[in-house]
Amino acid sequence: MGTTGQRYSGEVNGPVEQRRSGVGRVLAGLRLAAVSAVIGAALAALVVGVILKDVPVLATGGGVLALLVLLAFIGGRRGAGRDAPPARRTALARIEDLRATGGETADVPVTFRLTVAPEPEDERPAYRVKISQSVNLVDIPAYRPRGIAVVEYHPEKPWDVRIVTRPTPEWSRRAEEAQIDSAPDSTLVRDPDGGAGAWCLLVLVGLLAGAALVVLSFRGELFASGDAGGSAAKESSSSSAAASSSASRTFSTSTTVSGPSSSLLTFGRMRVTAMELEARVDSAYVTSLRIEDHRMAVRGDSARPLAETVHLPSLPYELLPGLVHEARATLGVREAESWRIDVTPGGGAGVGPRVRVTVSGTEGTAHLDADGTGRITDRRAVGVS
Repeated sequence: MGTTGQRYSGEVNGPVEQRRSGVGRVLAGLRLAAVSAVIGAALAALVVGVILKDVPVLATGGGVLALLVLLAFIGGRRGAGRDAPPARRTALARIEDLRATGGETADVPVTFRLTVAPEPEDERPAYRVKISQSVNLVDIPAYRPRGIAVVEYHPEKPWDVRIVTRPTPEWSRRAEEAQIDSAPDSTLVRDPDGGAGAWCLLVLVGLLAGAALVVLSFRGELFASGDAGGSAAKESSSSSAAASSSASRTFSTSTTVSGPSSSLLTFGRMRVTAMELEARVDSAYVTSLRIEDHRMAVRGDSARPLAETVHLPSLPYELLPGLVHEARATLGVREAESWRIDVTPGGGAGVGPRVRVTVSGTEGTAHLDADGTGRITDRRAVGVS
């Protein structure tokens, strides 16, 4: 199912939707600020009424708070009586990029950049979205850049996307046959409520403004012994954005594991160690990866095109121990004294990484080659040139 030539949401109706969204957010912000100011004023009236023993002020503050609680209750009842939100829709998505952000448990948090291509009957153009989802260590090799995944999204909240880890056979077949073009970066959708900090700040400002209004109205009674020239403190915050240009750099790092069950052949140990190295070099793309029994090392060059690098999170670490056992058992090395795995980029664009497992013993050295999915492509036993 190709999507070549389709229209994208950012190109068709992006400006209109952005204007509407901007106006809606401004109105919502004004409404939130007004309600916060009223609440702040009511609370301040209660405090001032208690301090001054002024019953009318105390009753006014209490009455306003009771009215707000009643309105909130009525609004909640009306919201509960509305129709249920539409069900989530299933669609295909192209994986633009992915990056694991942790690895302490079997389920690893992974950040995905996707191009979601809704079904034609949904009448929604393709768009980009960035999500974070936990994926089991065993399932991570199934998700690769430029691969196709089955997703579910909310029709009214297109940023609410989840990858379906166990799709139906029909959707699995469609994902295998699909070809989806990348949507432009301008189509990236975000959760408009994602900036919770700004809304919290607006609520705080509203509360303080309402409270300050009431306190200043009664400042003569509250501060009879002080001078009436209390001035509000002014806060100024300045932020400067520094533009940084990252020059081309090469890097290399390694780590050695020790302790009980410290062999990197232990299930899950390779992926966890690789993620630690990825965090250390701050890059998921390297030019070479070497794995030995107790040591892992990476090298990289930020100037290399992505097609000439290895994407660390996409490697099938869970299958590599099996390749080592296969090399030990079938290549004529009876007592393997050492082994290593070398992963290098493929021969060009669209070609996955090349994995070579080398075993050495008293008989000599042998190796086998595999592709980026762990499928063996070549064997060279001892004595074979």
